[in-house]
Amino acid sequence: MIEIAREHAKNVKRWRDGTMALRWCAAGMLEAGHQFRRVNGHLQLPKLRAALDACFTENVSAMRQDETVNAA
Repeated sequence: MIEIAREHAKNVKRWRDGTMALRWCAAGMLEAGHQFRRVNGHLQLPKLRAALDACFTENVSAMRQDETVNAA
C-alpha cells in the first residue's frame, strides 16, 4: 500500500500544505485498496465483534463490582 501511495504521489511538483499531502496520500491508499484481498473468514467478523463486546462488558462489570466491594 505504501509503495502504491508513493507512486501515486511522485508526480506532484509543488506541495502547497499538509492537507494537500493528506489528500494525495488518501488518494493513493484508495487506489491501493483495489488490489487488496479479503481476509479469510471476513463474513464471521460481526459475530466475533459481538462476542468480544459481550465478553468485555461482562468482565468490566464484574471488575467494577469487585472494586466497590473491596473499597467498602
